[in-house]
Amino acid sequence: MVLRVASYITLRKHFLARCFIAFFSASLLLGCDQEKRESLPFEKSGRQKSPSISPQLSWKVDQKGIREISFDDIVFEMNDGTAFSQALLPEGVVSLKGQRIRIRGYILPSFQQTGLTQFVLVRDNMECCFGPGAALYDCIVVKMAPGRTADFSIRPVAVTGIFGIKELKGPDGNHLAVYALTGDSVQ
Repeated sequence: MVLRVASYITLRKHFLARCFIAFFSASLLLGCDQEKRESLPFEKSGRQKSPSISPQLSWKVDQKGIREISFDDIVFEMNDGTAFSQALLPEGVVSLKGQRIRIRGYILPSFQQTGLTQFVLVRDNMECCFGPGAALYDCIVVKMAPGRTADFSIRPVAVTGIFGIKELKGPDGNHLAVYALTGDSVQ
């Protein structure tokens, strides 16, 4: 009887390990390479392969004068190997500079969980969408207004604040981000 239980536990561990490896492999192959993969037929709202979306010039504005935008509204066309310049930004994105906006996304995890005064807001919750090889329009560097803080959440958040264009370069001189937001609130 003890031998059967031990065999069952061993088989279960092997099965779970194989499931984990299969899931991990699939997420690496499909998750981090979203720019290069084709949309699957069953995806209802897959990201468009070519970012030729022209932002709206009249976004939905709430009663407080806050423009509701999405990451799709701040996309710009940029070929691989091309250096970023502000001339690449569409007129609609440039018109948002200095405007109060609300945008939904995910807080990129860091070591600090509460009392965040700055963080990176990303399009989706996969950690691979910020850093080398990522699309510059998929992240916004948020710096909270003086006296304001945010707490990390694994759920999507809505950040309200003043939109800006501010280039952030890494130590190697490559761009890491081009959008900035002075955050008033994170909900």
